[in-house]
Amino acid sequence: MNTSLRRHLIASVIGLATAALSPALLAQTVAPIKAVASFSILGDLVRQVGGDRVAVEVLVGPGSDAHVFQPTPSQARLVGQAQIVFSNGLGFEGWMSRLLGTAGYKGRHVVASRGIQAIHTEEAGEKPHAGHQHEETDPHAWQSVPNAMVYVGNIVKGLCEADATGCASYRRNAVAYNAQLKALDTDIRATWAVIPATQRKIITSHDAFGYYAHAYGVKFLAPQGVNTDSEASAKGVAQLVRQIKQEQIKALFVESISDPRLIAQIGRETGAKPAGELFSDSLSNAQGPAASYVAMMRANTTALTQAIQGH
Repeated sequence: MNTSLRRHLIASVIGLATAALSPALLAQTVAPIKAVASFSILGDLVRQVGGDRVAVEVLVGPGSDAHVFQPTPSQARLVGQAQIVFSNGLGFEGWMSRLLGTAGYKGRHVVASRGIQAIHTEEAGEKPHAGHQHEETDPHAWQSVPNAMVYVGNIVKGLCEADATGCASYRRNAVAYNAQLKALDTDIRATWAVIPATQRKIITSHDAFGYYAHAYGVKFLAPQGVNTDSEASAKGVAQLVRQIKQEQIKALFVESISDPRLIAQIGRETGAKPAGELFSDSLSNAQGPAASYVAMMRANTTALTQAIQGH
C-alpha cells in the first residue's frame, strides 16, 4: 500500500470515528443552561425536563417554606447569573418580583402555572371555620397531577426558547416524564376509588390541598389559609374542632413545613391522633419519602388513604 493511500484510509477512519462520537462529546462539552427554580417541587420538574443540559439551582430547598422565604444577597447574585428563572406564580412567591429587581435580572422568567385555572378557598369547598379570607387564590396548583403536566409544558417552552439546540432533548424528556405523570394520576384515582366519598375527609395544617381535593374528590379542612404566614383565629379553630367532632373526622395530619403545635392542640381537643406528615409545599431531603414530585404524590396519597382506612 502506497503512502498516499495509507494516509487517505487513516483520515477516513478518523473522520468516521469523529462523526460517530461527536454527539456524545458535544453533550459532554456544552456548558449546561443555568436555571433557577423558586422552590424544591418546581426544581424537580425542571430537572426532569432539562436532564443533563440544565443545571438547576433551587432557592427554597427541601423542608423550607416558600411563603415566608426571605432571599439572601447570595441568592440574588445566583438569580442575576441565571439564564432562565422558573417560578410557580399564582401569588405563591410574593417576594419574586422584588428579588428579580434586586438581582437586576433581564433574562427569561417562566411562570410554570401559566394556563392553569386557579381556584380560591371558597371554590375548594372551605367554610368560614378558620377565620381567614375566602377570596385568596390558591397557589398550590401542583397538587393536581394534571396540573403538573401543564407545568411540564411551560417548562419545555421556556427551555426551548432559552436553548433552541436542546429543544428536541427537552421534548423527549417531557414525553417520557408525562408518561410517568399519567400513570401516577391513574394510580392515585384507583387508590381513592375504594374509599366511599363520605369518608374522604382530612385535617391538615393549612389550605394547601385544594387542587388535590378537586382532582381526586377529597375534602380538606385546615386551621390556616392558603398562606402559612396567616394566623388561625381562636374562633376559627373552635369552629373547626366542633366540625371535626360532628363529622367524626379521624385523619389528622401535620405538614412538613408547618409548626405541629396547632395540629397537636386540635388533636387533643377532638380526640383525633395525628396520622403522620404530609408534604405540601416542599419535597423531603434525598433520603426521605418525598425526594421527587412523583414520590411526594405517592407518599401523600398512601398516608391519606391509610389514615382514613385506619391502617
